[in-house]
Amino acid sequence: MTSRELEAMLGLLGRARHIVIGTDASSRPKGEQIAAGWGGLVLATVTWPETAASWLRQARRFATPEPDLWVVSATPASWAGMTRRLLLSTSWSPHRTVASSALEGFPLPGLRGARADGTTWENR
Repeated sequence: MTSRELEAMLGLLGRARHIVIGTDASSRPKGEQIAAGWGGLVLATVTWPETAASWLRQARRFATPEPDLWVVSATPASWAGMTRRLLLSTSWSPHRTVASSALEGFPLPGLRGARADGTTWENR
């Protein structure tokens, strides 16, 4: 994750009081960068596998704390599976989710995030 991307993601967090960070195994270091850069209250950090039978356990752990915002750094492949489970089984909202550059273009209305160059994007 570039310093500009991290700065933009932190800017998108705005006045959030607490967040939940979600990553797949390969993106865990990026999640740690976000937590350290933000410095606020992280209610939970949830890591999920690239592939899983259902992602139900991880989805519940990710959505249950009801944070101000969810923050995601993952590959599109693992996020696709996790997103399906979140939409089917939890109260999670893409409108309250900030994502890393790897998820730009992920077809989910409301999802927003930061690019490596520090600019931001939002799916409408």
